[in-house]
Amino acid sequence: MSDNTNLQQQLLEAGVHFGHLRKKWNPKMLPYIFAEKKGIHIIDLNKTVEGLTEAAAAMKQIAKSGKKILFVATKKQAKEIVTECAQKVNMPYVTDRWLGGMLTNFSTIRKSVKKMQSIEKMLEDSSISINKKERLTLARDRVKMEKVLGGIAAMNRTPSAIFMVDISHEHIALAEAKRLGITTFGMVDTNSDPNKIDFAIPANDDATKSIAIITNYITAAIIEGLQERETEKDKMEDDTEEGVDVEAAYDENGIAASSDGNKENNAPRKKASGTRRPTTKK
Repeated sequence: MSDNTNLQQQLLEAGVHFGHLRKKWNPKMLPYIFAEKKGIHIIDLNKTVEGLTEAAAAMKQIAKSGKKILFVATKKQAKEIVTECAQKVNMPYVTDRWLGGMLTNFSTIRKSVKKMQSIEKMLEDSSISINKKERLTLARDRVKMEKVLGGIAAMNRTPSAIFMVDISHEHIALAEAKRLGITTFGMVDTNSDPNKIDFAIPANDDATKSIAIITNYITAAIIEGLQERETEKDKMEDDTEEGVDVEAAYDENGIAASSDGNKENNAPRKKASGTRRPTTKK
């Protein structure tokens, strides 16, 4: 209970409770609105804490299972924060522009990523002869592609979940994720529809401090999940090594292997070779 109280206080200081103007509100956000003050809706922080802890627990399990979570935030005030958090947990991210079909037409996006990587190799390889003009053109193309595709260069398959800072702003990403059945997480302000997303976190999605505290909390949960995964891996490796040692201690017949001194005693006797001398009668 005290942890929730401390979290609520931190959310309050970060301005997570500030919503949009009343004229911009979405009626479906009514259960998450605490009050109205000077024409601005105030978000209920109790609901925010519930949504945040539920989303963090789900993300922790996804990270623990070794699956990828895609971070999406193309809003100016969220770009740096989300990029830093995604890189910290080695997760894919999109912070410049969402390309149409980035999920639904993933095979084409992968071709673009491979093209970008081939351009990088060409520029780095000194053995390939490229004139100054061609090199300049390739460098410009690489910068453009890196800006859009750099965050998903290591993503070899569609992610298991997607986290968005503003679901209204990232409506194309949300539609593609829903079409593919990908689990969706997101910050939902008073002008959005919380029913469109699987795990809604009612919060101010415009203030930098609000975005930072929510994203950092989720990132911490992902880090915990990854650490637990590593711990389980180490434990399994140790158990496997112990199993190998135990198997080595027994022979094929299930008899415990003894020391060299006892091997001679336990060795089976050889049968006597040759013929038996016949007995002579007197």
